[in-house]
Amino acid sequence: DINEGFKPQTSEALEILKQFKTPFVVAANKIDLIPGWVASNNWCELFKNQPQKVLDLLDKKIYELVGHLFEHGFQSERFDKLTDFTKQVAIVPVSAVTGQGIPQLLLVLVGLAQKFLTHKLKQGEEGLARGTVLEVKEATGMGLVLDAIIYSGNLHKNDTLVIGSISGPIQTRVRALFETMPLCEIRDKKAVFKQVEEVKSATAVRISAPNLEGVVSGMPLIGFKPEKGLLESAMKDVMNQVESVILDVDGKGVIVRADSLGSVEALLKMLKEEGILVKSASIGNISKKDICEAESNKEAAPFSAVVLGFNVTAQKDVLDYAHQCGVKVITSEVIYKLIEEYKAWYEQLKLEMQQKELDKLVSPCKIRVLPDYVFRQSNPAIFGVEVLAGLLKLDTPMMNKEGKVLSNVKSIQEQQENLPQAESGKRVAISMLKVTIGRQINEGDVLYSAVPERDFKRYKELKHLLSEEQKQVLKEIAEIMRKHQPFWGV
Repeated sequence: DINEGFKPQTSEALEILKQFKTPFVVAANKIDLIPGWVASNNWCELFKNQPQKVLDLLDKKIYELVGHLFEHGFQSERFDKLTDFTKQVAIVPVSAVTGQGIPQLLLVLVGLAQKFLTHKLKQGEEGLARGTVLEVKEATGMGLVLDAIIYSGNLHKNDTLVIGSISGPIQTRVRALFETMPLCEIRDKKAVFKQVEEVKSATAVRISAPNLEGVVSGMPLIGFKPEKGLLESAMKDVMNQVESVILDVDGKGVIVRADSLGSVEALLKMLKEEGILVKSASIGNISKKDICEAESNKEAAPFSAVVLGFNVTAQKDVLDYAHQCGVKVITSEVIYKLIEEYKAWYEQLKLEMQQKELDKLVSPCKIRVLPDYVFRQSNPAIFGVEVLAGLLKLDTPMMNKEGKVLSNVKSIQEQQENLPQAESGKRVAISMLKVTIGRQINEGDVLYSAVPERDFKRYKELKHLLSEEQKQVLKEIAEIMRKHQPFWGV
């Protein structure tokens, strides 16, 4: 849509085209919706009939597309201004409603195909039809049918058909072939079909055949005459195509589901570029089996306890089961959004795990013994303190300013209520065993938590999670400890 410009799906499509080095043309649609546009059937007169402000607006929108394409590494220009079709991408302004620009778009497509895809346009091996499944659906009066593109060879009624699937090749027989009437699109629900005896490449065709239950979109198919004796080689051929995608995984990592073989291939390629490992990839909606497979990663590789679904869904009972198992399910209709959501979840999980690890370390804190607030001198010593910095927790080992470890905090109370911890600024009563007020501890003393060297080093690695106050307390603790051990915590 020339009026809306680039969408996330556009960027994603460009990245896939770039990866597979596929030549393409940009159809800048809906020029008829540009304010003030004057329709004309004559392309040569089309731009001459437009007011100057309309032409300026059209140029602005086209050069916005040029800018976006440049950001993706493509040189481009409006097709009638191009100097080299082999080095620049053609942008053709069109209107699907009025038909303006459609002949020019087809002309550019044919020219590019002849230039870059000559070997792809050649017919395949004699007597062998090759194609790709577009969709499997229920058709009134026929049951399950499949829509396919035959891109090589000819397919006939009563031919043997071999179709790839996850569980193995499916063998069936063509009962009937249907082509759309002129100007109809095979995916359109209102499309009108006519029955034919034969279809030639390249053709969209609806195939009626038995045993189509296991067929899914994107799967390869091969058709041939029964008497040709090609069954074994055809079955091997289609499964090699399926396995080249499905088995191109790392054996460890996330679980991937997509709606078609092509989608799986594109998603795997983009995940690989992002350095995301894939344990298994398959076609179809997310199932409990996928959840179980992802759950098996949870203990050894928690960041892989996730199922990524592209253009697929998960039923409520599957999502409930995933929640019970602690498995993350992420679905999207846009690959890059799917990867972005996974990365965001990854970072959030990483943060949560690091925070849990922090909670297990000896918390850095600094306290001052309050004068005139000694409630018991020993066994245990009970006295009032003010938390000057950090977080004072139960069972925290404490040391004095010389670095001598005294004892652990046995209890924390505020107004006779037991607390698990006390934050900076609070005044609480604490109890400690094996110390006596007036000997090891005096009123007005400043005490620090006795952070082990191992914990201190880990804090250095996780310093992005610490407050400035916590960092300052750790710095003071390190200075105390380095008076006795110069390389402590280094």
